[in-house]
Amino acid sequence: MRRVLSWALALVVLVVGLPYLLIPLYALPQIRPVSTLMLGELMSGRAYERQWVGFQAIAPVLVQSVMMSEDGQYCSHSGIDWQALNLVIDDALDGEATRGASTIPMQTAKNLFLPSTRSVLRKALEIPLAMWMDLAWSKRRLMEIYLNVAEWAPGIYGVEAAAQAYFGVPAAKLSARQSALLAVTLPNPIKRNAANPSRGMQKLARVIEQRAQQSGAYIKCLYD
Repeated sequence: MRRVLSWALALVVLVVGLPYLLIPLYALPQIRPVSTLMLGELMSGRAYERQWVGFQAIAPVLVQSVMMSEDGQYCSHSGIDWQALNLVIDDALDGEATRGASTIPMQTAKNLFLPSTRSVLRKALEIPLAMWMDLAWSKRRLMEIYLNVAEWAPGIYGVEAAAQAYFGVPAAKLSARQSALLAVTLPNPIKRNAANPSRGMQKLARVIEQRAQQSGAYIKCLYD
């Protein structure tokens, strides 16, 4: 029993510690990480679509739209938007419905290393990983990885595959409206369809499109 417990503890330490060793490796531009969902697809025998594309080959309006939809303070925080997170905690303690407070680094940590199921434990693991990513990677590299591992539809990962699947264009040629529709697809890629948006999606996309047009002061860390 003691030996079994020792092996179990060693396995837990390995699983928890491995991401911290991989993150500096992923800073190298030639490394193209895959997400836990992609690994799950492979293990289940299902095919998935993902075409890696460099940051410079992604339409800036797509980057602006995603940032203003998912993490407007991306350039100013160090992996965690503590103000937004504190508001969510306060709402939870008061018994109110909570809003999402996951930053792009937190979502990237989840996509690369953690299960997709929601839990307090997963959120606790996300926070230090997100801070380590923000320290080890440039903001541009972090955004590049996020856009290439995010799920945009069932079996569709990365912005290049999403742009081709939804609109038949490369990520570099996305329009402002297409970019906004892709951005609002991210929170629920299983039910939302950027090529066939509901009225609610269209309304939200118009808001994101307007925010992207006014995002100049928010994206300086990505486009110096």
